[in-house]
Amino acid sequence: MTVSTAPQTDPEPALALLAGRPLVVLTGAGLSTDSGIPDYRSPGSPARMPMTYGEFVSGEPARRRYWARSHLGWSRMRRADPNPGHHALAGLDPELLITQNVDGLHERAGSRRLVALHGRIADVVCLDCRTTSTRAALQERLDAANPGWLTQHVAVEVRPDGDVDLEETAGFVVPGCEGCGGVLKPDVVFFGENVPAPRVGRCYAAVDALAESDGVLLVAGSSLTVMSGLRFVRRAAKAGVPVVIVNRGATRGDELATYRLDVGCSEFLSALAS
Repeated sequence: MTVSTAPQTDPEPALALLAGRPLVVLTGAGLSTDSGIPDYRSPGSPARMPMTYGEFVSGEPARRRYWARSHLGWSRMRRADPNPGHHALAGLDPELLITQNVDGLHERAGSRRLVALHGRIADVVCLDCRTTSTRAALQERLDAANPGWLTQHVAVEVRPDGDVDLEETAGFVVPGCEGCGGVLKPDVVFFGENVPAPRVGRCYAAVDALAESDGVLLVAGSSLTVMSGLRFVRRAAKAGVPVVIVNRGATRGDELATYRLDVGCSEFLSALAS
């Protein structure tokens, strides 16, 4: 049911299509820019590839670089608040909210039926004993092991995954797991890792159900650059489910969209919720 792939700025036709119909919503980093968390791929964003899983497990230097930078990013990222787009989606309460974001802002806004596709940066897992703990607790341990680190690096740029733009990390101390002394990793899906199959299965089932309920798949703030999100758009389009994409800049799913809107996520979602 592809109607138009050219970017549009008039939201009314898309709002009319979405009104009163069952929704599955897929969100990306563009939804959190209004909360002060930058996007990777929006117009004007610098090109950057996040650390891969292979890099992270390659040895202590890579992990030190990751945690030194994440220590700075998390200290700011955790102070971000949900924006009107997050609150609008919580009020809409779609059949399922699939987020590629790890910032936890949907949960804080009150969204209930949610799959955090790539995990949450607020959680930490030990790669050896698999014990999970909170990022807040690790932050305190990192503070104690690296006094003055935060105040020495106050001007760094924060990234969507809590990373920052910082090259020199020599001397940063990374604590091990409190239980076994093993390697700690944020409980998020790195590049090079697979999204757990149960999460993907739940998302596929929700998208498939739209075909039976005359529903719509809404994409908000994602360039669909990585397959973890694009596959749901492809699945919906193949089943004849209308797809509405709201994003600043082109996406890999544009040719599959019923409506493709180049407008702000917060404004569009607030209009939909009202």
